[in-house]
Amino acid sequence: MTSTHPATRAARAGTHTRPGGAPPLVPALHQTTVHAYPDLASLHRVLDGEDHGNVYYRFGHHNGHVLEEAVADLEGAADAVSTASGMAALTGIVTALVETGGHVVADRNAYGGTRSLLETDLPRLGIDVTLVDGTDLADVARALTSRTRLLLVEALTNPTMRVPDLPALARIAAAAGVTFAVDSTFATPALLRPLEHGADLVWHSIPKYLGGHSAAMGGIVAGRADLVGRIRQSVVHVGATLGPFDAWMALLGLKTLPLRMRAHTRGATAVAGFLAGHPAVTRVHHPGRPDHPHAEVVTRLFPGGTGGMLSFELAGGRPAVDELIRRLGPAIPLSPSLADVATTLVHPATTTHRSLPPEDLEVLGITDGLVRLSVGIEEPADVVAELGSALA
Repeated sequence: MTSTHPATRAARAGTHTRPGGAPPLVPALHQTTVHAYPDLASLHRVLDGEDHGNVYYRFGHHNGHVLEEAVADLEGAADAVSTASGMAALTGIVTALVETGGHVVADRNAYGGTRSLLETDLPRLGIDVTLVDGTDLADVARALTSRTRLLLVEALTNPTMRVPDLPALARIAAAAGVTFAVDSTFATPALLRPLEHGADLVWHSIPKYLGGHSAAMGGIVAGRADLVGRIRQSVVHVGATLGPFDAWMALLGLKTLPLRMRAHTRGATAVAGFLAGHPAVTRVHHPGRPDHPHAEVVTRLFPGGTGGMLSFELAGGRPAVDELIRRLGPAIPLSPSLADVATTLVHPATTTHRSLPPEDLEVLGITDGLVRLSVGIEEPADVVAELGSALA
């Protein structure tokens, strides 16, 4: 019998509504932390993996599963697991696959947050880390030992846009019995699928190109089913599960990924060409340039272009950077992230890599005059004109 008391009716409002026969065109958002079951037997079948279903959000949920299936399909992966952030994805990889006493080899030309995790947190867990130049195959091979469990690189490094030879690194890792994982945030599966080049795992920071609009938070790892299964367990244990709303927003952004990446590539190529000929600029880091140190690797791995990221060095150093930021104003804002549909810039030495000491920044080529530019999907001529005016 249905109660007429307002408290009872309010608490149960909408919980028994069933959808009609016509499904919505846009994937539905299931914003709930838990699901209800008719009996213990039904619940136990799901918990034991005999039936498909969702129980509690930390164990996974509908929107997360939909996003995982979509990214796994785009990457050509057997499985994927979504996480609360890109750093949570990397943390899940390490904690699932490396035990105390283990060893990780990673490219030193990586995002500052990655470096902090590797150099600060992993040693406290009894995990040794060796940083190498990921584009120097001999340097990588020398660093691998019998204790090495992971080799970590970025497909396009942040912020100097170096390009490791993924197939060659995959062969080195396989010969040593080491899991090879690639951060492909800058590249996305629209331009590069690392698993096709021998990687075991690929991970992304969702707020960047996968989401595309600086709105959806999260991270995701895709790859071999056995490895992803272990990472999923680690993510559940530490509570690093992605929320349903962010998974839902990320899926909406994912639908336009190939279209956006073509526009980002077109814009960045035009901007890099302009900057390379400007007297205020001493160097341009863009993989599409013929003078790029890894041009041959780029030609093999990125036939469809390299996306919207580039960096450049100003002859005037830090004062020139400050003046450029001031002159660009709201048109091209200072924003410590990347991959939005609108163009943004950042000063790596004092933002993304501010945790590194000066001597490490020097080794990485991150100078006081280095600016990282994330070129959006605007008309390239407009971005070039705005930069030209600010640099005049």
